[in-house]
Amino acid sequence: MTSSPEEARRPWPARRHALLSGLALVAALVTAGCEEKANAEGKEQGPPPTVSVVSLRPEAVTLHTTLPGRTTAYEVAEIRPQVGGVIRERKFREGQQVKAGEPLFQIDPAPYRAALASAEAALDKAQATLGQARVTVTRYRPLVQQNAVSRLDYDNAVATQKQAEADVASAQASVQTARINLGYTNITSPIEGRTGRATTTVGALVTADQTTSLMTVTRLDPIYVDVTQPASTLLRLRRDMESGRLRRASDTAAEVRLLMEDGTEYARPGQLQVSEVTVEPTTGAVTLRAAFPNPDGVLMPGMFVRARLAEGVSDALLVPQQAVTRNYRGQAVAKVVGADGAVQERVLDAGQALGTRWVVNAGLQQDDKVIVQGGQNVQPGAKPQVEEITLEELDRRSRQPAPGQQPQGGGQGGGQGGGQEQEQGAADQPQAQEGAGPQGQQASRRG
Repeated sequence: MTSSPEEARRPWPARRHALLSGLALVAALVTAGCEEKANAEGKEQGPPPTVSVVSLRPEAVTLHTTLPGRTTAYEVAEIRPQVGGVIRERKFREGQQVKAGEPLFQIDPAPYRAALASAEAALDKAQATLGQARVTVTRYRPLVQQNAVSRLDYDNAVATQKQAEADVASAQASVQTARINLGYTNITSPIEGRTGRATTTVGALVTADQTTSLMTVTRLDPIYVDVTQPASTLLRLRRDMESGRLRRASDTAAEVRLLMEDGTEYARPGQLQVSEVTVEPTTGAVTLRAAFPNPDGVLMPGMFVRARLAEGVSDALLVPQQAVTRNYRGQAVAKVVGADGAVQERVLDAGQALGTRWVVNAGLQQDDKVIVQGGQNVQPGAKPQVEEITLEELDRRSRQPAPGQQPQGGGQGGGQGGGQEQEQGAADQPQAQEGAGPQGQQASRRG
């Protein structure tokens, strides 16, 4: 920086005075600017933000757990012949519903009818021999008292009669066996159910107690669902029951709901039947069995399903899902307005979801005022204006469209002004614009 000749000829006190005056002027201008900026910021801040809160009250809720499982047939009968022979007739249609005792196969009965006739003839012969032995004993009885017949002959006659009686009993058993075998030639279904594929055709030779079954009959109504639950969960439930934290949902058998493989819920509820008394060593789980009505045959054995069981009833605090967020550690947190009106952030132990609310096990207490709307505008320590609302009011507000959004199809014919408002709302909420779909985009173009 160079100075003019006039300034160079000025004395030093005069130049110093001019320099100080300039610095004072600059300082005054800077101070005035800062005051104006502070006044402007104060005007922009305005009143504290408003938040909506909900007061928590414990509610009696039924806690459920969802467990994986598979369907199992209620009854399964593998049909095998009990006598050997050639199959002469098949009396069912594959996939048909049959009743208990309904005929399925017919084995050639001729050999067994002959065996029955032979057994009946042997019985007649034994009965005739028994009659002759009884007559002999009857004649010898008075004669032995008169010493007309020796005692030895009488004893032999009595022994012959008893042997004849035994022969009659044996012949009767043979007749019964032959009649049973003849009945076995007509193979019937031992249970009610649906028939499967036949593995044997007419004309095939089968043997008694063969390893290969002729076909299978499966009963599908009702049907079992076997699910597995960790043993640690059973221990936790038992502790909660003993401590009073949980109560039994019902004194009767527990109701079970079923979720299909495609995510839909099975229409008919089931009942929990039995719980295994042993733990599977390889998985550390216990098998539970439930029975479901299945009149339409929708459930088939081997299907993968998920069963929803009631664990018990608990007096729990339910927090709206709008109030729960995640911090940088991934923990569930909620903002609460304390007794002094300041905002606090609480770390929660959130359990399962019931509808639109979370079951909170720890982190909140009764009568806590949880911020459900406007929480993004306040930080811990701030003292906002508090508006207390009910859960019904919160649900009603949640169903209302966000500001700047129109109901689906409502943007048509909005005119130029409506188009400007919709574009402004889309700029304020880009996510809503992205989820508007083709109709919303068409309404924007028309506007």
